[in-house]
Amino acid sequence: MTLSIIIPCRNAARTIEETLQALADQKWPAAWEVIVADNGSTDNLARVVAKYTLRIPHLRLVDASARRGASYARNIGVNAATGEYILFCDADDVPAAGWAIAMEKAVRMHGFVASRLEFEKLNSPVVRSARGCTQIVGLQQFRFLPFPHAGSGTLGITRALHDAVAGFDETIPICEDIDYCMRVQQQGIKLEFVPDAVLHCRLRASKKGVYAQASQYAEYEVYLYKKYGAGHLWEWWRWRKYLQAWRNLLGRMSELLRTPEGKTLFAWRLGRLMGLLKGSLRFWAPPVMVE
Repeated sequence: MTLSIIIPCRNAARTIEETLQALADQKWPAAWEVIVADNGSTDNLARVVAKYTLRIPHLRLVDASARRGASYARNIGVNAATGEYILFCDADDVPAAGWAIAMEKAVRMHGFVASRLEFEKLNSPVVRSARGCTQIVGLQQFRFLPFPHAGSGTLGITRALHDAVAGFDETIPICEDIDYCMRVQQQGIKLEFVPDAVLHCRLRASKKGVYAQASQYAEYEVYLYKKYGAGHLWEWWRWRKYLQAWRNLLGRMSELLRTPEGKTLFAWRLGRLMGLLKGSLRFWAPPVMVE
């Protein structure tokens, strides 16, 4: 087997059918496999996956429920894989036509690659308004980190390189993709952007979900700054920028809460500010403003 596609998931029956349908429609001349790593689902995920076993001949559902977390599920999926080249895809995203061929060609050539994201197909304007749509024209980059990065569900890597860094860090519940990208590139392998490999990305839609995701991201961005940027808690200028962000948000609060788009944006920015504070107190490092 040359190519293995890993899909970590938990209770993703509602969205994974669209993902599997898109993979079934991919044109791929050689043998390949799709591994769904179930991280303890309680919905009808198994039934949905079973519907595609004829359309995707080497489709397997593997048990990844012993430990909660997408990182654990991805690592279990890779352990079960037989392919020399590994592609990751999330259970709520949809690969565009030609994605598999473009990614396999790129990972074969470069060793570590990332898809281009597209946000209009699966998200309303209200949902897209809350956050910058990243990884459209290139890789993501935080100024305080030494290398660029990409979302975990967009990555492709050789099996040997994944094993060399011992996979995803299962102790990090979020931003594990950024940490993974840092550790791989510390091996001297550059992350390459693949504009022809398009992945339709689904964002959180509810205000509660937007707030929670923003808070979690921000909390662990502080962790990453401490790990890779050598941040110190009392970098006063970072605290000054953080306090200014609070003043800006509160100053615009009445304006933002008048529209659905504004409410979503307010939830995102409030979540980020709360997460930065939580991360600073938890990891003893300053809040890092990345937007």
